[in-house]
Amino acid sequence: MCNKALHRFKHRIKQLTGRSWGVSLAYRYRELRRYIVGWMNYFALSEYYRPVPELDEWLRRRMRCCYWKQWRWPRTKISHLVSLGVSLKEAIKTGVSSKGPYAMSRTPITQMAMNNEWLKAEGLVSIKDQWVRFHYPVSTA
Repeated sequence: MCNKALHRFKHRIKQLTGRSWGVSLAYRYRELRRYIVGWMNYFALSEYYRPVPELDEWLRRRMRCCYWKQWRWPRTKISHLVSLGVSLKEAIKTGVSSKGPYAMSRTPITQMAMNNEWLKAEGLVSIKDQWVRFHYPVSTA
């Protein structure tokens, strides 16, 4: 994996997770899965693991940002956060924040509500899991 390939990968992920791209999240997840699995199948031959966890964290943050942007209004944000297990007080404090979606995607409350397992259940494919699956396949013997 060279820097040019990583740059192109990040550019394409930015396109697929753009906040103003008006598509359903199911379609977004489908396109992300298609691109990430294809890219990892091509570049996973490389033993270069260092950027993989960072890319995985960055992708999850971009998806949290998409949800935050889609929820749009404070009332919607609060109701979604409460339904994801956040206390009402913390949900209100977070939901009415004037910070932008990218900044809010990094807060502990949004990371706790939209945790990695939840994002995986929603359909987000993990770059790290794809790399590990390629390098350490499960033997059926």
